[in-house]
Amino acid sequence: MFRTNTCGELRLADAGKKVTLAGWVQRVRKMGGMTFLDLRDRYGITQVVFEQTSDSALNEAANHLGREYVVQVTGTVAERESKNAKNPTGDIEIIADSLRVLNPSEVPPFTIEDESDGGDDLRMKFRYLDLRRNPVRRNLELRHRMTMETRRYLDSKGFLEIETPMLVGSTPEGARDFVVPSRMNPGQFYALPQSPQTLKQLLMVSGMDRYFQIVKCFRDEDLRADRQPEFTQIDCEMSFIEQNDVLELFEGMAKHLFKEIRGIELTEPFIRMPWADAMKYYGSDKPDLRFGMKFVEVDDILKGHGFSVFDNAAYIGGIVAKGAAGYTRKQLDALTDFVKRPQIGAKGLVYARVAEDGSVKSSVDKFYDQETLKALAAKMQAEPGDLILIMSGDDVMRTRKQLCELRLEMGRQLGLRDKNKFACLWVVDFPMFEWSDEEQRLMAMHHPFTHPKDEDIPLLDTDPAAVRADAYDMVINGVEVGGGSIRIHDAALQAKMFEILGFTPEKAQEQFGFLMNAFKYGAPPHGGLAYGLDRWVSLFAGLDSIRDCIAFPKNNSGRDVMLDAPAALDQKQLDELCLELAPEKEEK
Repeated sequence: MFRTNTCGELRLADAGKKVTLAGWVQRVRKMGGMTFLDLRDRYGITQVVFEQTSDSALNEAANHLGREYVVQVTGTVAERESKNAKNPTGDIEIIADSLRVLNPSEVPPFTIEDESDGGDDLRMKFRYLDLRRNPVRRNLELRHRMTMETRRYLDSKGFLEIETPMLVGSTPEGARDFVVPSRMNPGQFYALPQSPQTLKQLLMVSGMDRYFQIVKCFRDEDLRADRQPEFTQIDCEMSFIEQNDVLELFEGMAKHLFKEIRGIELTEPFIRMPWADAMKYYGSDKPDLRFGMKFVEVDDILKGHGFSVFDNAAYIGGIVAKGAAGYTRKQLDALTDFVKRPQIGAKGLVYARVAEDGSVKSSVDKFYDQETLKALAAKMQAEPGDLILIMSGDDVMRTRKQLCELRLEMGRQLGLRDKNKFACLWVVDFPMFEWSDEEQRLMAMHHPFTHPKDEDIPLLDTDPAAVRADAYDMVINGVEVGGGSIRIHDAALQAKMFEILGFTPEKAQEQFGFLMNAFKYGAPPHGGLAYGLDRWVSLFAGLDSIRDCIAFPKNNSGRDVMLDAPAALDQKQLDELCLELAPEKEEK
């Protein structure tokens, strides 16, 4: 055997045992005539001691070890004189009597430590080395535990794990597809699935009743901290259910994961917030409820006083930052610069401080008297010591989104976005459609298979933009960790939906005929949800990005810098696939 024990399991009770360990050299220290080696594997670190003995060859070999050498050590477990309480194996050490170098190592390009000196690009290029670091390893272990607990929970609820194909047809709605040319069908292409949506619906038609899959999905879209071109979904579907059934079951799953993974018992029901309220009071369909600062609309108080910025605005709203009246002018100017950043796009910011005597001092005092400013403070429930921040704009929804960014920034500055605190809710009753300026038509806000709320179905003929969907998202700490809907299971209603979305009957049949035909053979009422596994893991790990909970992620440009992918194909491959490359477009 290469080893009798791992580097993380030996304890004081093992003193006197003869053991063999194998792993990587974390560091070597020479003290007097003795050499100390920290040996690391996935399970931990154990100190190995090479004593000053007559075996000079052994000591000589130990002195020539370098970082990340792979070695095998045999010796006797002994109690350490100088114990390390921070290390689980810190009460013992191994007195070595043999050493075997299994593989030498070049000096790694960055230190394999919890706090590495390697930058993001360097660590991604040598990701296999980065994975040796404890924080990254722990993230993958957490991911493993999450998938195991997910399977255990869903199995206990009668779900079957069923695989769906990776090579499917391209879909015209949603994000861009990654396409795969077919050598055996020249000029034709598969697509990698953005989700197994239609396939899991077909499984419901087939009578599978409860399906789940931990599945890779692919979307060719711009990247950000919580988005990768390939990601993993916990994909689920159920038959003979209504929306409440789905919410209760998957809220139960969330609570199960919190308890088993984080040791947190959530006993209260999750808040259920209509989408319209989320946008009105937080400017986001994924509000962070770890702190307050609910929006208050103040048009009735601030309009009509000669301040044209407010008088001509379609929306005036604000937030109260509790205890922040002491913000300096420099800090307030920095907040103004923050909301003016191009990615936010606001024109400015108005502030008002509530003094200890109840008086209000604002940045627009020349337009408003104390009576008006005190009325503002009263409506916003601002108390002495609080800071009021007001924004306005010509577009109601855009201004609310800008105010949302300000709210989140204030929450960050005031230390209210604690990663060890969790606020969970469901956002429900989404709009069925949203207008696309690019396409100049209504688009499905989620996807074209979402069922409208029964009471809104008559509006499909008269005012489709007002139709609400039986759709729902689970939001935790301002992150959408999952979402889904009740699905259409009636062929006529599905055809109506395609018509509103601008599909001709021929196009609908070409793209989704297989699904509409299946509905003719007794489709049950059904619905489901997909959790983002990467987002769940990053949330539980306290990460700001999903990248470090994925073994081999892409960078912000969608590249795998370790594999140097994507890459060009050679001409022979292009010829086999009947592909000809067009000249690259010149940048204007």
